[in-house]
Amino acid sequence: MKEISNYVKRTQRDYTLSFKLNVVREVESGELTSTQAQRKYGIQGDSTIRNWLKKYGNFDWENQIPSSMAKSPEQRILELEAKIKLLEKQKAQLERQNYIADSKAIIFDMMIDIAEQEYKIDVRKNFKPAQSIVSDKKNKKA
Repeated sequence: MKEISNYVKRTQRDYTLSFKLNVVREVESGELTSTQAQRKYGIQGDSTIRNWLKKYGNFDWENQIPSSMAKSPEQRILELEAKIKLLEKQKAQLERQNYIADSKAIIFDMMIDIAEQEYKIDVRKNFKPAQSIVSDKKNKKA
């Protein structure tokens, strides 16, 4: 005989925002661990509550410090120094990319010059800008 399962797969849309916020509040306040909340409310995904904590909670997941806790001046200085180093690296990388792009543009320009000289053709077309239809009509009427 086949057993009937009561298992119903849920998605994030099955939980209301107020429910999610309530679970986050209970976990952050220490009333429940995320595993206990998962069992208590029948939340199926192992990472569901962790995702809610990241999205709706007070914890600074990037720096692993609760955002409600004040940072010491030393911590703030260290964070800013790390940001400066990161920005300096990014700036150097962008400067290298800019140098390479400029070098390529110069090389392509030289290649076009050589092709024009060798094959005696105009690769760069220097057409005069065409007059607009409106200005042509004005010239004909005058």
